[in-house]
Amino acid sequence: MRLFLGIDGGQSGTEAVIGDATGRILGRGSAGPCNHVGAAEGRGKLTRAVTGSLAQALAAADLLSNSLRFEAACCGMSGGPDDKREILAELLPADRLEVTTDAHIALTGALGGFPGAIVIAGTGSIALAETSSGRTARAGGWGYVFGDEGGAFDLVRQALRAALREEEGWGPPSTLHQKLLQATGARDANAVLHLFYTSEWPRARVAALAPLVEEAAVEGDSVAADLLVRAGESLAELARAAGGSLFGDVIPRIALVGGVFESERVRQAFIRTAPGDVKPPLHAPAVGALLRAWRSAGLKVEVVE
Repeated sequence: MRLFLGIDGGQSGTEAVIGDATGRILGRGSAGPCNHVGAAEGRGKLTRAVTGSLAQALAAADLLSNSLRFEAACCGMSGGPDDKREILAELLPADRLEVTTDAHIALTGALGGFPGAIVIAGTGSIALAETSSGRTARAGGWGYVFGDEGGAFDLVRQALRAALREEEGWGPPSTLHQKLLQATGARDANAVLHLFYTSEWPRARVAALAPLVEEAAVEGDSVAADLLVRAGESLAELARAAGGSLFGDVIPRIALVGGVFESERVRQAFIRTAPGDVKPPLHAPAVGALLRAWRSAGLKVEVVE
């Protein structure tokens, strides 16, 4: 049997998907996060995540790992592929191995071969676009210091800025102030600021507070509602920037991926200002990685979930 592998290695978890040469998905597996190889225990975390998710997928597919070899494999990795390529080559028995970014496999999965763009708004944010001939463009994805507008970390950053302005007397009142204090156990907004600069509050933990902004908006907080609208508009601008050079004023298809888009206010603000039709993603990022593995072997198949 000709076997193919797709892996989505992200900040929140790792997913492996095994398929055959007909487009049929044989098995799936999941494990913990595997980004930031350069950090302490990073290599071990990557190894455990990849081997653990692969073992689950093999078991689900009723395949034995002994002497098994993949014709092609693709891994989309959070935090960039360069520092992970050598490790993955050692871990994965594959004749062809592509190691790329998690954004690129999300693009392939969401569009499924159709021309268009994808906007990802999770902890951070990025937009990518691709034509039917394979030309690509991107916008954003600069990280939490220089970009990531509209992402979950940015939403919490803007919420804290609003709380700090209120505390100093030059911003409107908002329930975001009290919600952030309750969530962190801090005595005031300035103390929250200092907490967020410590190693105890890494980006992912800060970003996990983003639902507080939605909660405040639902309760009628106009400051929170405005932050969500601005996030949606910023993400639409990313789509326009990525797709404009390839498609002009109208992008044929735009897919939205990431937890920030679970906010109806963010989604509606995006749709109102988006330069094209918003469609649901066709496939998950891990399946996008599997699609790229099939393509690298010269196969054009329809995915059978």
